[in-house]
Amino acid sequence: MDTVRINEKDNVCVNFETGHKIAACDIKKGEDIIKYGYPIGYATENIKKGDSVHSHNMKTKLGDILSYEYTPNFEELLPKEPFTINAYIRENGDIGIRNDIWIVPTVGCVNSIAKQLAEKTRAICFSHPYGCSQLGDDNKITQLILRGLIRHPNAGGVLVLGLGCENNNIAEMKEVLGSWDENRVKFLSVQDCEDEITQGIELIGELKKNALKDKREAVPVSKLRIGLKCGGSDGFSGITANAVVGKVTDEICAMGGTAVLTEVPEMFGAETVLFERCINKEVFDKSVKLINDFKQYFKDHGQPVSENPSPGNKEGGITTLEEKSLGCVQKGGTALVVDVIDYGDTATKAGLNLLNGPGNDIVSITNLAAAGCHLILFTTGRGTPLGGAVPTIKIASNDNIATKKSHWIDFSSFGFDKEDKADKLVKLIKKVADGELTKNEILGNREIAIFKNGVTL
Repeated sequence: MDTVRINEKDNVCVNFETGHKIAACDIKKGEDIIKYGYPIGYATENIKKGDSVHSHNMKTKLGDILSYEYTPNFEELLPKEPFTINAYIRENGDIGIRNDIWIVPTVGCVNSIAKQLAEKTRAICFSHPYGCSQLGDDNKITQLILRGLIRHPNAGGVLVLGLGCENNNIAEMKEVLGSWDENRVKFLSVQDCEDEITQGIELIGELKKNALKDKREAVPVSKLRIGLKCGGSDGFSGITANAVVGKVTDEICAMGGTAVLTEVPEMFGAETVLFERCINKEVFDKSVKLINDFKQYFKDHGQPVSENPSPGNKEGGITTLEEKSLGCVQKGGTALVVDVIDYGDTATKAGLNLLNGPGNDIVSITNLAAAGCHLILFTTGRGTPLGGAVPTIKIASNDNIATKKSHWIDFSSFGFDKEDKADKLVKLIKKVADGELTKNEILGNREIAIFKNGVTL
């Protein structure tokens, strides 16, 4: 049986056929189970060397809101000369790696009209059920996510489609937007016109005509923002896919680019790995607040902070949230944490950013897109067809799912040579940035969802 021991401190190794854990030595009842060099839980019974280690004989140690001290322990990445990508330079100096026409509804009531317009014009619509009967911060969150999409530089043009009587009507949405390029963003309130389809087609025609003027130009990859996401993880995810993405994160950040890591509940149990890399005390304090506020959110709803691994995760060999989190944060590589940004805000600092938000796949990829990420590196051990508003590169943790779902998967990270895999993934990122379509784009799988935690009338 082929096994791998990830860290010399580990008392478990991983079966390289199943992804499940095997005891590397005798482990006494009550002792910590160590993987990635950190505790992922404790033994609930005596475990013999060679025994399977999973839900039947180990348990999480998570549960409390903790206090932390700032003890930085990092080495800055050595700067690297950035390679170039071919992108569209926007009026504000930002870049886009796509030049599509998007339709963004302000309210779910106009979803059907948005879909009709998309079918007739080959635009891309992002339907959602929100924008009306929401109060306070709940309505504000909807507006912030939609603002991030409307402003997104990957869109060559955006038609903002409203009804007219909703809370988040076009006038309100304009207030949240603040400013916009009038050649790239058009508005249509369907209650205010006689024939919304004809007028919508005309406005999209204007957006398309303007977008035709845009041409790709060579720009440094330091302009690129990549989002980091995992979904349908298995026992290999933290060893292959997430570890390879971590090396890519370091490569992009060393070249002056930006990476964004979200899924805050999947940092629980691994937060100190990130805290030690916070660039200063201010970022550390914001990171601690990020973790403890999300734990409090769980507690306020009467839910345990440790309940995260899904049935698919467990079947794939992941037992506790600590184990899942320690694998999840591998995507951040060793890059310095330079900023913590709130849900609905935009990443502005080069380096690794932590983004407030849940682990839910559709919510997360929408969150990353709204934060300004040009593309998303999405690792998976179980496979998923999901794609977001921006190109979503699906990275398999094992060859089986990469072969079985080759129409979903863009890249397999399975293997022992992580450097080679990372080099190949960087080359794929360049191709996608230059215009090569990802599988989700080819299939037309583009979804958005918005995190909700408020009052609906």
